Amino acid sequence: MNEYRRTSTTVSLLNYHFVFCPRYRRKIFLKSEVEQRFKEIVKDVCSELSIEIVALECDKDHTHMFLNALPSLSPADIMAKVKGVTSKQLREEFPHLRHLPSLWTRSYFVSTAGNVSNETVKRYVEQQKTRG
Repeated sequence: MNEYRRTSTTVSLLNYHFVFCPRYRRKIFLKSEVEQRFKEIVKDVCSELSIEIVALECDKDHTHMFLNALPSLSPADIMAKVKGVTSKQLREEFPHLRHLPSLWTRSYFVSTAGNVSNETVKRYVEQQKTRG
């Protein structure tokens, strides 16, 4: 994932590590079907936006995403689209989430890969599910 991405006007390598939670830290990912559907929706959104998913993992009450994006999308744009689409679709498809006015908190964590390798961040994200 250290490949530079090229468009007609840019050459870039932008990898973002995102973490965000459901409102009130609800443990929505305890239901495997919610987690599975969330991942499918994120893959669809990322495909539509030309974002490459390096790693995507959910713990019971939060999710980690390691994404490679083009410079035309800000981290705020990415979060708005991912949270908006997943919130709408998950609440439509799962009756136990329908009563929520919104699924996600407004806040999120984002970091670039910084001084650690992409492989290190990818491994960290993938290990989140196994931590106790």
